[in-house]
Formats: sequence, structure tokens, C-alpha cells
Amino acid sequence: MSMGPAASALPPVYLVDASVYIFRAWFSMPDEFVNRKGEPTNAVYGFLGFLCSLLEQTGTQHLAVAFDESLTTSYRNEIYPQYKANREPAPDDLKRQFSWARSAAEAMGLQCFADSRYEADDVIGTLAEYWRSRGHPICVVTADKDLAQLVGANDHWWDFSRNQKLNAKQLTEKFGVLPEQMADYLALTGDAVDNIPGVPGVGPKSAAALLGHFGDLDQIYRRLDEVQHLGIRGARSLQKKLSEHREAAELARKLTVIETAVASTLVSPELARQDIDTERLNRLFDDLAFGGMLRQRCLRA
Repeated sequence: MSMGPAASALPPVYLVDASVYIFRAWFSMPDEFVNRKGEPTNAVYGFLGFLCSLLEQTGTQHLAVAFDESLTTSYRNEIYPQYKANREPAPDDLKRQFSWARSAAEAMGLQCFADSRYEADDVIGTLAEYWRSRGHPICVVTADKDLAQLVGANDHWWDFSRNQKLNAKQLTEKFGVLPEQMADYLALTGDAVDNIPGVPGVGPKSAAALLGHFGDLDQIYRRLDEVQHLGIRGARSLQKKLSEHREAAELARKLTVIETAVASTLVSPELARQDIDTERLNRLFDDLAFGGMLRQRCLRA
């Protein structure tokens, strides 16, 4: 989806998938980070360090941080109650840190978004669609392959912690399908992380081959009789599996497609960074018992 030569004249918009980096910090940062009450603060500390590094490297003034409020209340749970049912609820020690992380990001002047019925992915999808339509390149900052489906011709998917910044062509090489085919790919293979079953017996190679030939899930089912003739190992049995599990595949796609018109996000989609609220940030850092080094980084970033 190229915006033409003028696209590069506008600054990129960075859309941060907060949960990925908060969870990563929760598991990787030492647990000696605690506030005066003895409550863990390691996930907040690591997340803010990541935000500072991102701001320092990019110098961007156009950034959104998307949080999840809808881990058990999203519209996907209405469609499929077992969605993400394989995940243990976040412990209270981590839930508190999500709240602190958002407060700190807001105090740093960053635009933060969340919705009770839609996930952070959908918020990011909505902002991506909004700003791309206005000529801005998009950079989705995440490690989640689901979000690859949002990447257009001028955009990037950036796993910041692993320093892996990929354009649409590189994403195709990484995952074996075009970015816009990712939702259908996950509908076929399933997604164990989100407890989406997909079509039993269809693995990544078969899914990539099917989408490479047919283009999308709708075309696969319109031309299902052709599957047995493809040069794919076990093509005949593959056709049978697809036929038997069509309903599951189509349900899965409703879960894997990212929404791009979340109403609450479009009420105020502006991303320009605001002034740092020094008083609020210092007060929060005092409560969290954070030292001077991170405090100075956050105030400078």
C-alpha cells in the first residue's frame, strides 16, 4: 500500500505495543526492584528504560503507547469464549505495574491508548490506518507476529529489544507470507499463544503454500477442489482437512484479523508528544523508589 514519493517527506509514526515490553521486563529484570512497601517495580523500570532508548534512538515526536484493558472482555471473547483462556491471569504484582507504567508514560508526555472491548493490537491497527491515510510511514514496535498484518509498503515492524526492524519484503522472508496474509495464515495454522485452534494438520509450510497459490482464505475455499492437485505434500488429505474444518478456519480468521476502526481511539488520535509533567513524574518515581539515573533519562528523553 504505497503512498507514493511524498510519503517519505512526512515523519514516521511509532506505535508501541506496551504489553510485550512490560512482560519482557517482568521476566528479565531482577526482582530486587521494589518500592517502599516491598511491591515489585521491575517491570516498570525495564519498560521505562525501553521507552527512553526508543525515544533516544528515534528522536520522534509522534508516538503512541497502546495498553491492554480487555484481556478477558474483548469482542473476541464474545465470539469465542476460549480465546486466550490458556493464559494465567496476571498476578496483582504485575497488574499494579501496568498501571504505573501507563502513568509514567503519560507523565513523559506520551499519548497512551486503551479500550475495554478492543485489544492493544486493534488500537494500533486503528492508529496505523488513520496516520497512513494521512501520508505517514508507520513503525509498529512489537515482537508480535500478529501485528505484521498492519505493515504496508512504506512501513516497518520493529522488535526493538532484538534490534530487528523489518519492512514488508523482509517480513515476507521471515514468515513466508505477505504481511496482509498474516491473519489468514494464523487462521489456518492456529495460534497457540492466543488459544486459537485453526485447522488441525495445517502447519506453517502448508499454510504458506496455500496462501502463495490462492492469495487468501476466501479463495482457498472458493477453489477447494484445486487443493488436491497442488504440489504440496499430502495435498489430498489437506483438502479433506480444510473441508472438514472450514467453520473453525473462518471463526479463527474473525479472531486473527486486527480491527482498524476502534471508535474510542478515533475520538482523539493525535500523537504529538506533550510537555513532560516533571512534578507528576518525580512524585511517581519517589513512590516507586527509582534512583536518579532512570529519572534523568526519562526527564531528558
